Amino acid sequence: MMPSIGRLKKRPDFLKVAAARTKWVTPGLILQARRRPAPGGPDEGREADEGHEAGKDRAVRVGFTVSRKVGNAVQRNRARRRLRAVARAVLPDRGRAGTDYVLIGRRATLERPYGALSEDLREALERIGKSGKSRRSTAAVKVRRE
Repeated sequence: MMPSIGRLKKRPDFLKVAAARTKWVTPGLILQARRRPAPGGPDEGREADEGHEAGKDRAVRVGFTVSRKVGNAVQRNRARRRLRAVARAVLPDRGRAGTDYVLIGRRATLERPYGALSEDLREALERIGKSGKSRRSTAAVKVRRE
């Protein structure tokens, strides 16, 4: 059964994913991931208060963020649209149920061919799924601190 895809829209959800410190960097995007606690886990009460329904606990949820470093508003929106299209194509098959993902756009997200961008997401999902820990690919471009 294919997991349904939900959206992360609130800042606390994005912060929880970032706090998990599980990420993979590729030339076209950065993927962060966090497994949500199983029902009955320590965070269940808090998540229930936030309005999550029991049936949605096993859904894949995804959020998108693109900073001003990528460009002006038009370029950031274009990068977000490209990330949404790639996520719509890849996550139903490759996403892990009960996991929150955040896709972070990079400057290369704008120019990278669609096929390469979707391969970046597939690779990141595979690497995060195998290791469960934060790692970097030797082929991945280093994140510059500006």
